[in-house]
Amino acid sequence: MVDVGQIEQALGRLKSVEAELGDPSVFNDRARYRAVLADYSALKRLDYAYVAYQLGEATERDLAAALLPPDPVEGRNAVMEIRAGTGGEEAALFAGDLFRMYSRYCESKGWKVSVMHSNATSLDGFKEIVFTVAGEGAYGAFRFESGGHRVQRVPATEAQGRIHTSAATVVVFPEADESDDIEIPEKDIRIDLFCAGGAGGQHVNKTESAVRMTHLPTGLVAVCQDERSQIRNREKCFATLKARILDLRRREEEAKAGADRMTLRGSGDRSEKIRTYNFPQNRLTDHRIGLTLHSLDTIIEGDMQALLDALRDHDIDDRVGRALAAKEG
Repeated sequence: MVDVGQIEQALGRLKSVEAELGDPSVFNDRARYRAVLADYSALKRLDYAYVAYQLGEATERDLAAALLPPDPVEGRNAVMEIRAGTGGEEAALFAGDLFRMYSRYCESKGWKVSVMHSNATSLDGFKEIVFTVAGEGAYGAFRFESGGHRVQRVPATEAQGRIHTSAATVVVFPEADESDDIEIPEKDIRIDLFCAGGAGGQHVNKTESAVRMTHLPTGLVAVCQDERSQIRNREKCFATLKARILDLRRREEEAKAGADRMTLRGSGDRSEKIRTYNFPQNRLTDHRIGLTLHSLDTIIEGDMQALLDALRDHDIDDRVGRALAAKEG
């Protein structure tokens, strides 16, 4: 059973949080503003759920879901990586399809996609591509995409019409900001400069504007070659490296807490197959939640909302079940 006293005590903070959000000074501190906004959004969600519960329009599950603590990085920008796995050129083409799928969904949300680093193939696929998604809630939307993605279809280069199976790996992590208190001494970073490849003309190919940073204590690497300016590439590369370190810390904290599951967020491990895209059957199956959608043709074009909503709802149900079980136990 939910604790009504706990709910009313939490809602008692709503007016003070509203007042803080209305204070002009809060906008001068990005980290503070984000924290207050997240607090306000969580309390308003709880307020709506509690009123609906009192009116008999919401279930105890809905109320328990509103009581769940929000992920503090859910509203942040996202850093995403897609790498071709087994399957040669077809796997690279599939990696390109995934990038376009995510990009078109971002376009529908008004979010900005910026490529940090890519290794394109001759047929417009990608051996790998790293990009950022700037938009409120971008990480929250894509946080369950990490893992192995498998495609089953007839490649354009297949003369006999045989179905091939290929794979790509996706990794998603939140962008770091000043509130994360991540200090990286210069001695802990190795910086390599090189000439960028791909689009950009002669300037890109002849100038050492691309930057690779290696965090020596962890071995984490970030690369940026998207900008013509080496200075801008350094800034973006360092931001990505901080995001990688933040993600590593979060995973280590989860492990220390003794979590008995990695959650739907996944590890991004190539062996962790999370989803199958079967083109001949127009079918997408997410193996983690047992979801099958026969609308792959529209999903691959960026119409991902139903899929993302199902993953979010499953995660909420799982967390609610654990919270209620812990309370009863």
